[in-house]
Amino acid sequence: MEKVTQVTKEKLGFASIVLLGINGIIGSGIFLLPNVAAAAMGTAGIFVLLLDALLVICLALCFAQAATHFDQDGGPYLYAKAAFGDFVGFEVGFVTWAIRIIAEATMAVAFQTLLAGVWPAVKSGFPAMLTTTVLIVGLAFMNIAGVRVSKYVNNVVTVAKLVPLVLLVAVGIFFIKGDNFTPLFPDGHYTPGSLGTAAVTMFYAFSGFEGLVVAAGDMRQAKRNLPKAVTLVMVLVAAFYILIQVVCTGILGSDALAKTSTPIQSAFAHFAGGFGNALVQAGSLVSVGGILVASSYVTPRSGVALAENKMMPAALAKRNRHNAPWVSILVSMVLGLLISWSGTFTYLAQISVISRFVQYIPTVIAVLIFAKKYGKNSKGFNLPLGPVIPVAALIISGWLLWNAWLADTNHLQFITGFGALLVAVPFYFLTKHYSVKED
Repeated sequence: MEKVTQVTKEKLGFASIVLLGINGIIGSGIFLLPNVAAAAMGTAGIFVLLLDALLVICLALCFAQAATHFDQDGGPYLYAKAAFGDFVGFEVGFVTWAIRIIAEATMAVAFQTLLAGVWPAVKSGFPAMLTTTVLIVGLAFMNIAGVRVSKYVNNVVTVAKLVPLVLLVAVGIFFIKGDNFTPLFPDGHYTPGSLGTAAVTMFYAFSGFEGLVVAAGDMRQAKRNLPKAVTLVMVLVAAFYILIQVVCTGILGSDALAKTSTPIQSAFAHFAGGFGNALVQAGSLVSVGGILVASSYVTPRSGVALAENKMMPAALAKRNRHNAPWVSILVSMVLGLLISWSGTFTYLAQISVISRFVQYIPTVIAVLIFAKKYGKNSKGFNLPLGPVIPVAALIISGWLLWNAWLADTNHLQFITGFGALLVAVPFYFLTKHYSVKED
């Protein structure tokens, strides 16, 4: 009884789930987002954010609905497996784990790059590799120490990194000038194709919400808490992003905003001087560090989900006395280190959005299948408007991917982003073969 109580005590409550979700989404993207939106669409970039927010909220609601049927680790993998069978489930699960390892390594390199702006000694070579190594290894061992340690670190980091962003909105709103919102588009006219390109690029800042459902097995009352948490997280993040875009545009104007490489820093410095500049610089480091904390916690759970369903070696699901999946954590750590040492931050970031739709689209379709298979939940969350939200999510996702295809002239991002699906095939049959032999 004592052991059960201890494990339950270490699981995440509703507030920690919400903070984990916010931490996993708000990161380096928001510190780059405002100028990208302004360069592509001018003041109308605010409305592009609304379009992305609509898609993300639709996707999040679909994830929330799917989560009501499961309380184990796995997220998109479990949904695809239940809806389409073992092969599609394995493909989604394998790619989900691969994407998360790549994303974590990319964020480690991003942190090192930002740190080099303050401390040039870690810009390249051995010091750069040492920095990413210390980050990835340190976070791995923090997670091996258990859910309780990870939870407290995640909560503190989330609150800390939000401080400069909240201050920007709360104080910056008094420095907005109405004239800065005109014209609506750059040079006063809309450029065909810019809406799709801007929407694809800006979607990156919203990505990461799907990581929340992957760790359902470490949450208290996941079927009840997770749908509410996912919905609340996405509404809060979307509203926060739009407010930041409005404030930055209102302070600097869309032309000046489009030309700065550090939009939030520039907007803050406009009314807070050197103090604002230093605060945002520190905030960007804490923000990327916060995403690393959230990612290091969620990433190994993708491997655990595959192992628990006999789709990967059973050793990956082993947990220590702190209920931490230590084998999966170490495997994710080693692979993340190898990727981080390659230093290919820019390219890895570019394929991030495209590859994530390998998780999004099967989950949305699975929701439609679950509606027929299970019907409505007598208790808990039920998706409003029937099939309207999943269908809307599919249409907008297809439109975004089509625009990404048109913008990527050599289609290398698509080949790389979806290439893991082909890599997963031999692993599926090998695992299936050894699983049958064990039985």
